[in-house]
Amino acid sequence: MSVPAWADKDPEKLEGDLVCNLVSGEWKLPPGCTFEEVQDPLDGKPMLRVPLTRGKALQEYAQNMHQVPKHGMHNPKKNPERYLMYGDVTANLVGEMRKPEVADYFSKLIQRVSPKSYVQAMGEVSVTTRFLENFCGDQVRFLARSFGVPGDHNGQFSNGYRWPYGPVAIITPFNFPLEIPVLQLMGSLYMGNRPVLKVDSKVSVVMEQMLKLMHHCGVPAKDVDFINTGGAEMNELLMTGNPRTVLFTGSKRVAEKLSADLHGRLSVEDAGFDWKVLGPDVPKTEKEIEYVSYVCDQDAYACSGQKCSAQSLLFMHKEWTKQGVDLEQRLAKLASRRELSNLTIGPTLTVTNERTYSHIEKLLKIPGARLAFGGKEIPGHTIPREYGAMLPTAVFVPLDQILASQDNFDLVTTEIFGPFQIITEYADEDVPKILQIFEKMDAHLTAGVVSSDPVFVNNFVGQTVNGTTYVGLRARTTGAPQNHWFGPAGDPRAAGIGTPEAIQKVWSSHREVISDVGPVAADWTLPAAS
Repeated sequence: MSVPAWADKDPEKLEGDLVCNLVSGEWKLPPGCTFEEVQDPLDGKPMLRVPLTRGKALQEYAQNMHQVPKHGMHNPKKNPERYLMYGDVTANLVGEMRKPEVADYFSKLIQRVSPKSYVQAMGEVSVTTRFLENFCGDQVRFLARSFGVPGDHNGQFSNGYRWPYGPVAIITPFNFPLEIPVLQLMGSLYMGNRPVLKVDSKVSVVMEQMLKLMHHCGVPAKDVDFINTGGAEMNELLMTGNPRTVLFTGSKRVAEKLSADLHGRLSVEDAGFDWKVLGPDVPKTEKEIEYVSYVCDQDAYACSGQKCSAQSLLFMHKEWTKQGVDLEQRLAKLASRRELSNLTIGPTLTVTNERTYSHIEKLLKIPGARLAFGGKEIPGHTIPREYGAMLPTAVFVPLDQILASQDNFDLVTTEIFGPFQIITEYADEDVPKILQIFEKMDAHLTAGVVSSDPVFVNNFVGQTVNGTTYVGLRARTTGAPQNHWFGPAGDPRAAGIGTPEAIQKVWSSHREVISDVGPVAADWTLPAAS
């Protein structure tokens, strides 16, 4: 394959390559550091050596945060030319990302560290490119558009501005090693912040290479610090560096700890236990039924289920079975097409086989529960034991049993970040029970209501809070494109991604400046004290 001139890693020849930090504008390794050895997730062979930055080596990052003023690198009243600069830089990035060899480079690099099909990897690259297309030229300064309101008297006028936070931090996971960090990093920079970026060490090489491309396209080298370190060390850096806000994408457990440690200065896109409801209006044609089945398979098992928006709980109306549609059988058949050879199924980087087996075993103790399909390892794999290697799996649990006890509910709504879902069946009279389940859930990221009946759809939309909800015949749960908000709802810390509104919400705060220049009325007299 062709390796771009600005890159220093070949995805096809990663054999213990070093991943570097970027701090104060320089690519370097911490003096005397130890390294995390990253294995190839497909065969366990040495692939990357990533520095574990700790101790005194954290000080330079913390000092850089302390040196950034609260009013940021630019704002509507300071250094506005940087808005234009980032519009131009973004246009340069688009020019590079549109090149087939560059898109192919990043797609194959993604596949190497976070195995997914080429179509899924290229989709991540495409969304990233389209996002950048949306913020070329004047679009960056339009993010900081202000508004004005007339005052109470002549000479008084109020203006509302979007103001940066200054020193900020970004922490992103392994499953989208390009899209999530690029979209959040660029949004942060657009609004005038100076971020320190930490990506999961297993995949951080992708952003190392992306930052080299960004520098090639004109991003000032000192505008971003990039750190490779462990979770405890990053927590230490946040405590000493004291960023004004942190964007965290990852597990709910870590999100809650960070929220407490940072006293709420956190935007969160955390765990997604995402549901889909198939309405009673079964599609009329075989093509439409096949399409709905296909989307259910994609939502649950694309990227081996390692999407925060993956379909975790599927509610099938009994009318589907009455009309002769065996959806379980269709899903099993679709899932059986997935193969390790083309990475339509592959390793899970945070869930072992033992954990999945244990979860299935506990679920099958629920009265009426049964294994619908899967529940076995991928045949003939060489995936290391510290990763998972499961075939697409579904467990059927009767609806009444989900609410039969708190233990059952907690078990059924436990997220398994892999190719795994719960399926159940319901009738019209069971809709209140389904809504009760949704009300009890803590995760409110994505949801799908597959129905062409507006009354049915509105009933569910009106009584739920999922931040990204798809409705209609083609409704899904997965998909974080650049053309609509993607993020949870129902939580003041909820972080969005991809749109101007998401960037403004996460990476700026509202500031009001009231101008009151007079004149003082000619008939004004000193009033009594009040």
